[in-house]
Amino acid sequence: MSDTKAGRGLARGLTNYGDPDFSVYLRNSFAASMGYSREVLQKPIVGIANSASGFNNCHRHFPELIEAVKRGVLLGGGLPIEFPTISLGEVFLNPTSLKFRNLMAMDTEEMVRAQPMDAVVLVGGCDKTVPAQLMGAASADLPAVQLVAGPMMTSRYGTERLGACTDCRRFWGKYRAGEISTEQINDIEGRLATTAGTCAVMGTASTMACIAETLGMSLPGTAAIPAVHADRLRAAEASGLAAARMIDHPIRPSEVITAKSVENAIRVLLALGGSTNAIIHLTAVAGRLGIDIGLERLNALSDETPVLVNLKPVGENYMEDFFFAGGVGAVLRELKPLLHLDTISVTGETLGDRLELDPGFVDRRVIASADAPLEPQGGLVALFGNLAPRGAILKRSAADKTLFEHEGRAVVFSSLADLAARVDDPDLDITADDIMVLQNAGPKSASGMPEAGYLPIPKKLSSKGLKDMIRISDARMSGTAFGTIVLHVTPEAAVGGTLALVRTGDRIRLSVSEKRIELLVDDAELDRRKAEWRPETVPLDQRRGYDWLYASEVLQADEGCDFGFLKARPKG
Repeated sequence: MSDTKAGRGLARGLTNYGDPDFSVYLRNSFAASMGYSREVLQKPIVGIANSASGFNNCHRHFPELIEAVKRGVLLGGGLPIEFPTISLGEVFLNPTSLKFRNLMAMDTEEMVRAQPMDAVVLVGGCDKTVPAQLMGAASADLPAVQLVAGPMMTSRYGTERLGACTDCRRFWGKYRAGEISTEQINDIEGRLATTAGTCAVMGTASTMACIAETLGMSLPGTAAIPAVHADRLRAAEASGLAAARMIDHPIRPSEVITAKSVENAIRVLLALGGSTNAIIHLTAVAGRLGIDIGLERLNALSDETPVLVNLKPVGENYMEDFFFAGGVGAVLRELKPLLHLDTISVTGETLGDRLELDPGFVDRRVIASADAPLEPQGGLVALFGNLAPRGAILKRSAADKTLFEHEGRAVVFSSLADLAARVDDPDLDITADDIMVLQNAGPKSASGMPEAGYLPIPKKLSSKGLKDMIRISDARMSGTAFGTIVLHVTPEAAVGGTLALVRTGDRIRLSVSEKRIELLVDDAELDRRKAEWRPETVPLDQRRGYDWLYASEVLQADEGCDFGFLKARPKG
């Protein structure tokens, strides 16, 4: 039997047979069957959580990336052992990837905790994989480094640059409006995503990568490196080395993800004009450590944090431009007076120490200075009122400012099926001044809160050139989308929130300046409607397995759509 150091490497977290020495003996014998020498089996272990899948195009370069991680672990004196977890390919999941984020977080947490490893590198990238891994790591609280996939490179259509997925939506809108032909849209379809990596714009994947770096869970300077760039492999090697170094000098997620680093991450989210989904994900990650993100605090930070990054869907550029322009580091330096500089990263250095380094070249066409921002206030704002008592989210940096103060007539769709059936009906009673309302698309609905908040403009209006109108729902929206769209209305319609009581013809008032969203119906009438309301969700006794668990336990958007039993328990 080897003299494996107790509590490390293969001797960590032993399978219980009532005889610890036998447990080590048996584990070593099984490990030996994989060709490991006795000397190697005595080394500490760095696990590598691999979220690759044939149903995840963003992760198709992971075999090469993980080999680089292994190289870094070996350089640091550790034994790298790769293990699989659930993978969430954004567009390949039904009904929506968010429904399975918590399942992946549970998988990650339990495999990190159950298997013998002294530290772990989490390799993810596609929208829900990074928040799931951060949630799992926060709960397991083992030294961990987040390594992201990196964004894809852009392609071309004629002389125009293309990148998934803001351009996907833009061209689809043109196709729906009859501005381009079927032949053209088929050609564009094959040009939108042509390399490995996540979407080329500041969508949810890129936003979460930037948040992971800001929190300190990823190595400095690694969020924006393109997936196919050699620097991405060097980042992987460095991540493996950093994880190996934490074996003897552990830095746990609970030391990195703090109230201060979470607030720094919110600042960066606002400065990026980042994805609305990031509010849900960051809330869930923070909640695993007992850190609350109040939407009132979000508004306070948004009012004093400028938008600095000129990237689609808010601006004109792509993630590869952001990388070469200076990346997250350049944004942090512009925000420095607003940040908590005593937070630490997985390297052990403080944010203040990092920002003392030479910033290098910064392309001001992509990353504006704080003295001359793109927008004076943050990209996201929370709205409150009788329609959203616990809040709703608007991405004001991607919206039409002429609609920020507007009162209009509601045109209500009771479900996604109702929307699909009627939105393009030539007889639909709707005008550009109306407000589209989608119900029953929140977390407890049958649809599981999909990215359906980007309601399509009815063809009778889009064919006349209309590009935007106010749309309200309890659904989410892709970070790559744009428009005057109110999302995450809480409480949702499926649990009897005010959204469920809206009727076509009601008046709704939006005021971004007042941060209000109001249904202009008197309380007595709302009480009458509430008494008549019946839920449209599938009853629990007709569900099974994870579908039952999700429907039973998922929280509302303002609590990150996590499961209540997975949040940090109150101390004391």
